[in-house]
Amino acid sequence: MKRVLSGMKPTGGLTLGNYIGALKPWVDTQYDGENFYMIADLHAISVPQDPTQLRATTYELAAAYIASGLDTDRNSFFIQSHIPAHSELSWLLTCQAKMGWLNRMTQFKDVAGKDSTSIGVGLFTYPALMAADILIYDTTHVPVGDDQKQHVELTRDIALSFNQQFGPVFVVPEPVIKKEGARIKSLRDGLKKMSKSDLSDASRINLEDSAELIADKIKRAKTDTGVMPDAVSGFDGRPEVQNLVEIMAILSDQSVEKILSAYAGAGFAPFKKDLADLVVSRIVPIGDKMKSLLQDQAYLRSILQKGCDQATPIANATVLRAKQAMGFVPGFVPGFVV
Repeated sequence: MKRVLSGMKPTGGLTLGNYIGALKPWVDTQYDGENFYMIADLHAISVPQDPTQLRATTYELAAAYIASGLDTDRNSFFIQSHIPAHSELSWLLTCQAKMGWLNRMTQFKDVAGKDSTSIGVGLFTYPALMAADILIYDTTHVPVGDDQKQHVELTRDIALSFNQQFGPVFVVPEPVIKKEGARIKSLRDGLKKMSKSDLSDASRINLEDSAELIADKIKRAKTDTGVMPDAVSGFDGRPEVQNLVEIMAILSDQSVEKILSAYAGAGFAPFKKDLADLVVSRIVPIGDKMKSLLQDQAYLRSILQKGCDQATPIANATVLRAKQAMGFVPGFVPGFVV
C-alpha cells in the first residue's frame, strides 16, 4: 500500500503559500493511500521557540490541517513529540549518518549563515530526525518542496546504508516533488518566497485574513506598467505577473495558458478583481473554520490522540525491528512479544 508521511512545523503565520504548496496538494491526494499528517514540533525547536507561542501554534496547525479539508476519519493526525519512538530512532540514525552527508545539507548553511558556530546542534542533525520521521512508518512516498528534496535523498542514503549493514529493516521512500506552485512568491517581490517572516504583511495572504484584507492586498500586489501577457509571449522577465497568474491557475484548476488567453492585452484591474474573488472564496472559509476549531481544543486533542494511538504501534514496531537488527538486547515494549 502507498503510505505517505507529510508534516509542517508549528511556527505560526500560515499563508497562501503554505496552502498552495502543502495543504492543498495533501487534500487533493488524501485518498490515494494511507496518510500520516504530523505536526513537527521537535523540528520547530531546532531554532529557539517561545514556549507559549509553540503551544498555541501547534493547535493552530492542527486546526489548519482539518479546516483545509483533510478527512479526520480517513487520515491520522499526530504531534511528533507525542510519539517518543521518533526521538529514539533519530538517535539510531544519527549514529548511522556520515558527517559528510550532513555537511552537504544546504538548508543548515542557509539558516546558520556565517554564525554556524553559535547555532544549536539540533539544526545540524535535523535531517537525521527527518529521516526517522519518514522511515519509522515504512513510508513509501514523501511529498516535499524543492528545498526539502535533499533531506529525502539523505533519508534514502541512510536507509540503504542501514539495510546493507543490518538487513532489510527500512522501506526506501520516494520523494514526490510538486513543481507547479511549490514556491508561491511574495506579492511585493516576485523573486522572493511568500513568507511569514517578511516584515511587510502586504507581501503575503495569511490564512486568517478577512475578505476585505485579501482583496486589498491583491489589488495592491506588485505587477508592472505593461498589460496582461498572452500565451505566446509568456512572462519573459515579469515574475510578479507570473506569480499572480500561477496562483489563479492552481486555485481554479486551470492551465496558465487558458488564463493568459482570457486576459491577454487587458489591464491588471479585471484580472486582480477576479483573482481576489477566487482567493477569498478558497481562503476565508478555511480561516473561519480554523477560528471555530481553535475554540474547541478538546476536539482538537481528541483528533490528535486518535492519530497518536494509530501511529504509535507502527512506530514502536519499526524501532524494535531496528534495535534487534543492530544487536541491542531486547527490552519490553508494550504490545510486542520478543
